[in-house]
Amino acid sequence: MFERTRKAKIKDNKICSMNEAVAESIHPGDSLLIDGFTHLICFAAAHEIIRQGIKNLVGIRLTPDLIYDQMLEANCFKKLVFSWAGNPGVGSLHALRRKSEKTSTTRVELEEYTHFAMVARLLAGSANLPFMPLKNFKGSNIVDTNPDIRFIKCPYSGEELATVPALNPDVAVVHCQRADKMGNAQVWGLYGTQKEVAFASSRVIVVAEEIVDTSLLRTDPNRTLVPGILVDHVVHEPWGCHPSYVQGYYDRDNDFYVSWDKISRDPKTYQDYLGEFVFGVKDRNGYVKKMGSNLVERLKAKARMCEGVDYGY
Repeated sequence: MFERTRKAKIKDNKICSMNEAVAESIHPGDSLLIDGFTHLICFAAAHEIIRQGIKNLVGIRLTPDLIYDQMLEANCFKKLVFSWAGNPGVGSLHALRRKSEKTSTTRVELEEYTHFAMVARLLAGSANLPFMPLKNFKGSNIVDTNPDIRFIKCPYSGEELATVPALNPDVAVVHCQRADKMGNAQVWGLYGTQKEVAFASSRVIVVAEEIVDTSLLRTDPNRTLVPGILVDHVVHEPWGCHPSYVQGYYDRDNDFYVSWDKISRDPKTYQDYLGEFVFGVKDRNGYVKKMGSNLVERLKAKARMCEGVDYGY
């Protein structure tokens, strides 16, 4: 179980580079959760962690898809805490497969739950509760391999319920459409567990496609999922989620996910990719340029505005 220690910065301007945010907040041995569920997955943060050579991390995600597979290939993780793993709609994660086999010399430890159980762990962590009860796992063999899934008798009904321990990551990375310089972050489209993750974690890095004035956020306050009082660093990183997507900014790069299967099957082509697109560039801007001008033209989202609402009284 991870112990929560909330020490967010109280300052008016938390903007810094991705390099600075990662160097200051993420350390060897930390438990790390880069959030996003299909949508808003911050590959830019993962690439900077790889470039800085940060190792022995405990990686936490509901879906450790391509982003964590790349970090596994770079030997960033000693353990994964997760609920599903794969290349969505395509197939396996090949670095994960290689590093989870008994014969692997760099074998990663795995701790598996269901999606609902992972969300329950984060809900408990965000509410500063020690565990969360749930009606789950009956008929599942996950409990046979995970001793942290335990059962209690409900004090009201006598029913046997499963429990999972609270999850309090050392550091979380949350990508959003827009944020102000204090870290108030707004999200729309498909949600992940951004709010729960931010409240559960000891340190929070918010990464935004746009930095806007606080007055703009206040015109639509219900979109603010993460309050700035929880945030340690704010990073302005356009296209920070590619090949994932950001609603209203750019679409999911489905071609990348399909082509990734061939690239990642062979350790050599995998390392070649990391060498060119991660180690071979200084930052996300360099990554986007290396991907070519066609990337922006092909994936940039067409405008589809949502009508505002009247907050008058």
